[in-house]
Order: sequence, then C-alpha cells, then structure tokens
Amino acid sequence: MSQHDDEQFRLFVQRQWGSLVRTAYLLTGDRGTSEDLAQSALEKTHRRWDRVLRRDAPEVYVRRVMVNTAISWRRRRRLLEVPLLTSDSALTRDAYAQVEERQLLLAALRRLPPRTQAVLVLRYFEDLSEADTAEVLGCSVGSVKSQASRGLARLRAEFSPPAPQSPVRLEEEVA
Repeated sequence: MSQHDDEQFRLFVQRQWGSLVRTAYLLTGDRGTSEDLAQSALEKTHRRWDRVLRRDAPEVYVRRVMVNTAISWRRRRRLLEVPLLTSDSALTRDAYAQVEERQLLLAALRRLPPRTQAVLVLRYFEDLSEADTAEVLGCSVGSVKSQASRGLARLRAEFSPPAPQSPVRLEEEVA
C-alpha cells in the first residue's frame, strides 16, 4: 500500500470512527466490544484498502465487515461464553423516562436475531436507505424490507401496552 493510500485510510478512520463505534455499539450492546468490533472491521478493511477505494464505497464496505464480524462473534460467543454477570442487560432506574425507554429498546434490539438486528440498526439508527442497507448486507431490497418488517413487529409487540380489560358492570357485581 502506498503512503498516499495510508494517509487516505488514516483520514477515513478519523472521519468515521464515531459513527462506526455507534453502529458497533448498536450491534453488540457493549462499549468495549463495540470498539473492538470497529477496530477489527477497520483492520480487515485496511488489508484491502486499495480494492475498497476502487469501489468508491468504503463506508458501505466497513459496515458490511462490521455486521458480518458481529454475527460471527455472536455465533462463537453463544457456543463458548457463559455470561456470569447481567450488567449489560440489567436496567437501572433512572429519573428520566427517555433514558429508560432507550435502554429497553436497546435490550429488545439485542434479543432480535443478528440479521434482523443489523437491518434495523442500519435502516433506522444509521438512517440508510433500503437499497444502501441491502448493499451493506449483501442481500436484496426485498430481504431488507421483510427483515425490517418482522423486526419492527417484534419490537412493537414487546412495547405495546397490555390490552385494556373490560370494566365490570354494576349489574353483574350486584347479581
């Protein structure tokens, strides 16, 4: 890799680091792991930087690497790691309802299948179009639509208020 390519990569990392770590956090649910994921994706991207530049879409490439790596880590972790502490999933009471709702949403997002989680993160948190999301994930736009629909339906079901019970009529109480 030429010195010019190295400089371009360094500038790319400086511009995109915050956004990549945010996306990684939404995919992993843990700050330390998100930084590891972003760094790992950037390392894999650096190896192919000259080819990535020819495609004129380094942001898409890095995000695709992040999604694939996160899914791979999740599969491996499921088999090898047994979490001893539930500190990431335990919700702490907070005075602000908005913060609490955000924590609940992130926890619900983490319970979705990895591919559905990736679609929702890219579409709604990163605000990518369906076509861009499909490009990042290497799938069809229809697949993105169906995954998003199923994922949103699961989140809505989890956050919908319980059905109201019918009020007891006075005549029934008296009888």
